Amino acid sequence: MPEHVEVQLPDDVRLHVAVTGPGDAEVTAILLHGWTLDGRSWHRQLAEIRERFGDRVRVVTYDARGHGRSSCMALRTATLAQLGDDLAAVVDEVAPAGKVVLVGHSMGGMTVMEYAHRHPEHFAARTAGLVFVATTAEGHTHTVYGLSPRIARLIRLAETTGAGVLARCGSWRPPRALLRALRPSIRWMLFGDRCDPADIRLVTSAVAHASLRSIGGFRASIGAQHRLDTLAALGHLPAAALVGDRDRLTPPPCAESIAAALSTTELTVCPGAGHMLMMERPDEVNAALVAVLRQVLELPAPGGSRAGDDPTAAVGTVR
Repeated sequence: MPEHVEVQLPDDVRLHVAVTGPGDAEVTAILLHGWTLDGRSWHRQLAEIRERFGDRVRVVTYDARGHGRSSCMALRTATLAQLGDDLAAVVDEVAPAGKVVLVGHSMGGMTVMEYAHRHPEHFAARTAGLVFVATTAEGHTHTVYGLSPRIARLIRLAETTGAGVLARCGSWRPPRALLRALRPSIRWMLFGDRCDPADIRLVTSAVAHASLRSIGGFRASIGAQHRLDTLAALGHLPAAALVGDRDRLTPPPCAESIAAALSTTELTVCPGAGHMLMMERPDEVNAALVAVLRQVLELPAPGGSRAGDDPTAAVGTVR
């Protein structure tokens, strides 16, 4: 069972953190969730890591500020820059020594990039591997929601306006009755061809626990971020990027640009999948995560060669 702890940040925001594995593990994998979600997003990855690596890998998940069981924050701190600072603080608090592998979904992946951008020396000293799941380094450049560009612009305008209103609503949470009514829209936006009913319930529950300030406040920062140059400087790290070809928020060009900037990235495109790859395609996400962890641990890949030496040992492009 995970140990639950709190990390208190300099601005008095408290982050809810779940830790599984011993403090002296060789590697700590920190899994960062997406916008409006929480650490429960990774439940299908936690068991896989424990089964594959036992006590050699410690696993950390946490709820970003304003999300899940973490406390709300001042509106001015609802930025990716602040999330990058928060990640640096979490690394210092719960993984003060040893190698770290950073795994980010959507906003979580953007948080990893912001950490690398704002704290390059700290990042370089600790980070040994990267996994990017359904994320982008180019803000909303490629986001058209699977619709025509004209309709996408109208949706973005409405979304931006609505986000501004929600950002001023403080720590209030979305009404559950409203979320139940919006469940078909959430399913359409976040999932691909197939969706397990348990997954949509989990996602809806996570959104219900996100503050309205976080739902609205982070929108501007997420849309504006551009960190391809930051990624280009990280080409020495083993890395993986995954995307669903039905992803309406971070479509394949987002992952392709990450792979182009970060030359060591193994790119996986999952047919029929949407934005919630950890749930929709756990086998593919787990395989990519395991491949990176094997390289960081310098374990032999299946077949006897070392992971990283044999190109078949890591997950390749799936179409």
